Amino acid sequence: MNLKKKIYYWSPFLVRIATPRAVINSAYAMQKFSSANQCSLINFFTEFNIFKKELIQKELKTINCYNSSILKVLPKHGKILSRFSFILIFILSFFPLKQLLSKEKPDYLIIHLITSLPLFLLLIFNFETKFILRISGMPRMGIVRKFLWKLASKKIHLITCPTNNTMNFIKNLNIIDSNKIKLLYDPIIEIKDINLKKKEKISEPKDFFLAIGRLTKQKNFIFLCEAFKEVLKESKKNKLIIVGDGEEREKIEDYINKNNLNEYIKLKGFEKNIFPYFFKAKGFILSSLWEDPGFVLIEAGYCRVPIFSSNCKPGPAELIKNNFNGTVFESNSLISFKSKFKEFLNNYNNSDLILNNLIGIKKFTIFNHYLSLKKILES
Repeated sequence: MNLKKKIYYWSPFLVRIATPRAVINSAYAMQKFSSANQCSLINFFTEFNIFKKELIQKELKTINCYNSSILKVLPKHGKILSRFSFILIFILSFFPLKQLLSKEKPDYLIIHLITSLPLFLLLIFNFETKFILRISGMPRMGIVRKFLWKLASKKIHLITCPTNNTMNFIKNLNIIDSNKIKLLYDPIIEIKDINLKKKEKISEPKDFFLAIGRLTKQKNFIFLCEAFKEVLKESKKNKLIIVGDGEEREKIEDYINKNNLNEYIKLKGFEKNIFPYFFKAKGFILSSLWEDPGFVLIEAGYCRVPIFSSNCKPGPAELIKNNFNGTVFESNSLISFKSKFKEFLNNYNNSDLILNNLIGIKKFTIFNHYLSLKKILES
């Protein structure tokens, strides 16, 4: 009787971001398309419980370390406070994670967030488990991280990157054997799930532009509101809906109120199901300062929504080509946004542009992720 290959995922998180979704989809894909795999999510302080219904449906196992009361008291916003939370998670999960790996001996541990702890454990203990570092975005290489990666490089099994740009960046650091660095696209598109979710009804009229993401500095929504204010000088017919929540919500609301934009810019807050918005939107706008690769960008492409994107790196610059599968403006430039938005409106009825959105989307399906990760693990 063949034993199943045990794959554990480590990805503790404080707020809703895209990475936990990729973790769930990866684990689901590895189990769905191969009965030889058994995947488990390490649920440090029950953070994955917000996906409880989905985890049950997908038959994904979670391994709990602490109860949910810790999540309620941990600071989630602010650079200093959130860093305090990460340090606390590091301390509290040190022995539970070490004991789990020593006892259960999973074949693989795929680490996504707060990666310093698993890497530190890897340095000081010997495990039968193979550690795979999953880069979830272009990393900021401070002295401590660079030193830790260099020390762990000999014992780490593999590193996977979500885009070519990030992979080349990691290779050019010359601190890790380039043979250990692999390209692995995120599992973003689950066709059956999207086809089901898009049927949900929403009350919004069809004639609006759409932006989606956490209300953070990275997503650059204050800039988007400023830029849309300029667009409104040309035509008051344009409307913008921003879906998402986050620490900059009050700041964005203040800007909208002070500039009398309430009639034209609407903050919807967090929406569990974004796909009805994609299918009703006149166009999708990505204003981010950086993305890697940009989940909503790929979802918009799959839904064939006309795309207006900043040329931020590493993701969008790699995925969107101006006047081929979207219209591109220079990141954080009001002048470029305004001039390119006119071009975007002119391109709106270009059916070839919209059809081109689907080019390259296949590599982000959960099935392609399974095939790629399976090949990586077997190699």
